[in-house]
Amino acid sequence: MKFQPLFIAVFALGVLCNPAFSEDFTPLFNGENLDGWEGEPSLWRVEDGAIVGETSDEKPIEYNQFLIWKNGEVDDFELKAKYKIDSGNSGIQVRSFMRGNPHQLAGYQADIDSTGKFTGICYGEGFRGILSKRGETAEMNEEGKSQKTGDLGDPAELGAKVKAGEWNDYHIIAKGHKITIKINGETMTELTDNDTDTRRRVGLLGFQLHKGPAMKVHFKDIMLKRLPITDVKKVVFVAGKPSHPPRTHEHNAGCKLAAHILNKHHSDKLVATVYTNGWPEDSTAFDNCHAVVMHADGGIRHPAAKYLDVLADLRKKKIGVGAIHYAVEMLPGETNDELTRCIGGAFETNYSVNPHWVAQFTTFPDHPVAAGVEPFEINDEWYFNMRFAEGMKGVIPILSAIPPEETMARKDGAHSGNPDVRKMVAEKQPQHLLWLYERPDGGRGFGFTGTHYHDNWANDSFRTAVYNAIAWIAGVEIPAQGIVTPTPDKPLLDMNLDPKKPRKPKANKSAAKKAA
Repeated sequence: MKFQPLFIAVFALGVLCNPAFSEDFTPLFNGENLDGWEGEPSLWRVEDGAIVGETSDEKPIEYNQFLIWKNGEVDDFELKAKYKIDSGNSGIQVRSFMRGNPHQLAGYQADIDSTGKFTGICYGEGFRGILSKRGETAEMNEEGKSQKTGDLGDPAELGAKVKAGEWNDYHIIAKGHKITIKINGETMTELTDNDTDTRRRVGLLGFQLHKGPAMKVHFKDIMLKRLPITDVKKVVFVAGKPSHPPRTHEHNAGCKLAAHILNKHHSDKLVATVYTNGWPEDSTAFDNCHAVVMHADGGIRHPAAKYLDVLADLRKKKIGVGAIHYAVEMLPGETNDELTRCIGGAFETNYSVNPHWVAQFTTFPDHPVAAGVEPFEINDEWYFNMRFAEGMKGVIPILSAIPPEETMARKDGAHSGNPDVRKMVAEKQPQHLLWLYERPDGGRGFGFTGTHYHDNWANDSFRTAVYNAIAWIAGVEIPAQGIVTPTPDKPLLDMNLDPKKPRKPKANKSAAKKAA
C-alpha cells in the first residue's frame, strides 16, 4: 500500500488521536482511494474519507459481491472498522476464499444488516450457514453443526446497542479457531470452530454487497493488528514475479501449492500464507510469523534485494528464512552477504554455476529434515558450488550429489563455469543442493537450488525434503516419517500457474530489406 507523505502524517495523527485505535494497529485503507483493494469498480467508491458500496434496482447484481483486501490474508488478528448501513445486508468477511465468480467470497462473515435482525452474528457465507447467533457462544462440531454453549446477553438488548443509520464500531478478534465479534464495545457472539475438516485458520478479508433490492453501506477507519500465534507455526511464502516459460520458475504456483498442502494436511503444526508477485505491500506481513520462504528470481530481480533491513530484522528476531531456486542468489557484496547471514550460503557469480542435470541422491544425514526421504534422482537446474558461510560453520548438508562431467560443457562465464568448479567436478566432489543453517543468532535458515521445473513437486522425496526444511526453520518438530503429503496430481499442479504471454516472433530482417 502506498501513501503520499503528507497524507501519512495527517492520517497517522488522526489515528493517534483516536482512542479507539492504538499504535499497534495498522491502517488498511488510506481514506483517499481503493489502493490495496479490489472489487467491481461500478459498485465501490471512496466518498468523504469512507469506502462506499452501493447497488441499484436498475442494475441489480446477480450474486453477492465483495470488495477484497488484496495485499494479504488474515490469520490470527484483531480488526477494527467503523461501518454505517443505509439499507440492505452486508458483512465483513475474514479468513475467506474465492468462490468462483469474480469478486465473490465464501467463509466466515461478521454480519451487518439495516434491520438489525442479523447484525453481530457469525455467518458462514457459502460456508455452513449461521454459525453462531447474537447473544450466544457456540461451537461447530466435527459434523459441521452449530451447538450453543453459553449466553452473552439478551439478543434484543444487544441489538439495541447498534445505532441504526449511524456509524458503529465493529471489532473482530480471531485467535486460534475462536472468533469473537463485538459492536460498540459489546460482545455480540463468539464462535469456536471444531469442524476440523472445514474450518479455516487463514484467508481473505473483504466487505459484502448483497444481491437483491438496492443497498448502500459505508466503511472507514479500517485497522488490523496481527496476534501472536502460539499453538502452531506460521510460514510466510514470498513468491516472485513470472519470468520464464510455462511450468518453469512457477514461483506463485509453487508457493500456493505448498501453502495449500501444508494447511490441508499439517494444520496441527503449520499455518501458511502466500504473498504473490514480489515483496509484500502488506506492512504487517511478517508481524506474527515464524518463518519466511522466498521462491523467486534472483540477482537484481530478487524481491528482497531492496529490503535487506527487513531480512536483517527477521534474522535478529530469530525468524527462520528459506530461499528456493534462483532466490539463493542476490548480488556479490552486501546483498549476498545478508542472504548468507540468513541461510548460510548463496550463489555467487563467477564462482557458482547453474547447469541442468540429473542429480542422484543416494545417502542422507541422520537429521530430522532427511526423515521420510528415500533415494531418488531427478532432472533440474541444480545450482552448485555455493559460497557458504566461512568454514561451513553451522551449515548442514541434506541433499548432496555428484555433478556429471557434462555439467561443465559450457564455456566459462558468470553462471556457467570457472577453473575452480571444473576441478571440483573432475574430482567428483559432492555438491550441496539443499542445506540447512544453524545461525549464530539462534535462528534457522535453508537454501534449496532445485524447482526450476514446477512438476518436480510431484516427486515425493523431493517434496518431502523441502517441506521438512520449511517446517524445520519454523521450529516444527518433524515426525519420524517426515512432513508426509499426498502426491499432487496434474490438476493440483496446474492450479495457479502464471499466465504466460506468447513470445513475439522474431522479425525477418532479410524479408524486411526486400520489402524496402
